[in-house]
Amino acid sequence: MDLARRLVPVLCLLAIAGVATHANAAEFYTEDLRIPMAAAGPQGLEAFLVRPAASKRYPLALLSHGTPRDFDDRATMSAHKYYAIALEFARRGFAALIVLRRGYGTSPGDRVDSLGPCARAAYLPATAVAVADLRAAVDAMARRSDVTTAGMIAVGHSAGGLATVALSAQAPPGLVAAINFAGGRGSSSDNFVCNADDLVQAFATFGKTSRVPMLWVYAANDLFFAPVLAHRFYDAFRSGGGNAKFIDAPAYGDDGHYLYSTVTRPLWTPLVDAFLRERGLGSRETSSPPDPLPAPGRLSGSGKDEFSRYLASINPHKAFAVASKGAFGWRSGRATTDDAQRDALAACGKWATDCSLYAVDDHLAGSQAASAR
Repeated sequence: MDLARRLVPVLCLLAIAGVATHANAAEFYTEDLRIPMAAAGPQGLEAFLVRPAASKRYPLALLSHGTPRDFDDRATMSAHKYYAIALEFARRGFAALIVLRRGYGTSPGDRVDSLGPCARAAYLPATAVAVADLRAAVDAMARRSDVTTAGMIAVGHSAGGLATVALSAQAPPGLVAAINFAGGRGSSSDNFVCNADDLVQAFATFGKTSRVPMLWVYAANDLFFAPVLAHRFYDAFRSGGGNAKFIDAPAYGDDGHYLYSTVTRPLWTPLVDAFLRERGLGSRETSSPPDPLPAPGRLSGSGKDEFSRYLASINPHKAFAVASKGAFGWRSGRATTDDAQRDALAACGKWATDCSLYAVDDHLAGSQAASAR
């Protein structure tokens, strides 16, 4: 209680950095955040916000991540990894927030959402932890001047899909729609789920109180939650009165569990758009992605290919450095723009002594931007 009481006066978000992309008709604002939450301690939860750059209030799109099979992989997760997904919702007029739940990335928590032994995996207690984290994020966003929780949506993948279904059963005010991509937990290996009957029962429990319109999408070759099991989830959820539309998506790649990812946006965004239109949420103008930057003229053919790879790397923060005779270096996925700039200059500096920054994230670096004008 003492910790909770100390946190109450600081329920503001702890912004680390905010930056808009280069100026054009489709600007976006991004911000690294820590979500205040007493159970997460003073550090709070790692989060990343993407919204259109214009100054107004945007409805929240709350994005929830999955759970790696290997526990050690949780520590390597980053909210930035989901930038491309968040950008799709920002393009549709939402303030898209990806929040890392307790025990993932830099969010404290260790094994707080453990299922317990596989044979006796308990899904309701673990999911309650996830819902608490998501509700903390909603509460934090409600206090911002550029985000509104009225007309918000929730979207989740895998364990995040299960968390989204559970959130809909305790729907916060303002939640008008939710999307579950391949939702579930407890897949310890291909086509095996720990205590699957308990997981089915968890979906039945959520269906008793969930009335938010939902879209569920599962691929034919999902190796985490096969179609037969996914339909058991759906039937159990619907038996209690849950409101969901199920889509049997075609097979994707080697494992359809990853149909919803950063590289498959052309496959799942039409499903999202159709669902939003059905809910009367599709009237917002879908903006275009930022225009690609021109490659530095001094680069060779292979260097231009590398610059194309830089542009395709859409996980901030990133930077590209180049030297007068065409040497270059770039790095992406850094915690801050300063880190990205430092590492890109160091990479270029292995080949030349006169390296300078050409691009940072999706905009030209200072001197380059000036010369472009």
